[in-house]
Amino acid sequence: MFIQTLDTPNPNSLKFVPGVPVLESGTINFSSAREALSSPLAKNLFRIDGIKSIFLGPDFITISREDDNVEWSVIKPDIYAAIMDFFASGIPILTEYEPAADTAIQPEDSETVAMIKELLDTRIRPTVQEDGGDIVYMGYDDGVVKLKMQGACDSCPSATVTLKHGIQNMLQFYIPEVKAVEQIEDEADTISQQEFEKFEQTLDGK
Repeated sequence: MFIQTLDTPNPNSLKFVPGVPVLESGTINFSSAREALSSPLAKNLFRIDGIKSIFLGPDFITISREDDNVEWSVIKPDIYAAIMDFFASGIPILTEYEPAADTAIQPEDSETVAMIKELLDTRIRPTVQEDGGDIVYMGYDDGVVKLKMQGACDSCPSATVTLKHGIQNMLQFYIPEVKAVEQIEDEADTISQQEFEKFEQTLDGK
């Protein structure tokens, strides 16, 4: 695929023409990663640091950077790769996305909780899902974010490392109020672990 890049009157926006149809009709603008959850293409592009907004047209994609401190020469290779990988996958441009209930922002949520949910939905959850798992927001209390690992991430040996070094670091980088991330286990998980430890003790005693 050859992707043509065209300048626009705005130096912070570039027009990318992939040579194939983008939208069947009309245009759509995504001004944040949360808005882009209905578009796998836009969602992937927002994962590139420095992107502010994405505009989809019939045969083009206009991408705006956050400011002129973000060098086009640095992010363009990632943009090309994301666009080419997307069109090679055959995934539709738009999907009927249903937001996860655990990270749906509620009227009573504080600004900190809303930011935590947005980061989980737009930056953390997609990465965890790529590894065959998922992460569920369980609550936030006095600086501690409570999460539950699911799927391939549940009981995975690296789950604790993922929580502490990956998720916790990212949340603390964007939200200074976050002091720690805590993994929540189901009662059944806890009982299974306790029974396993008892079994090990029995074997050690023989």
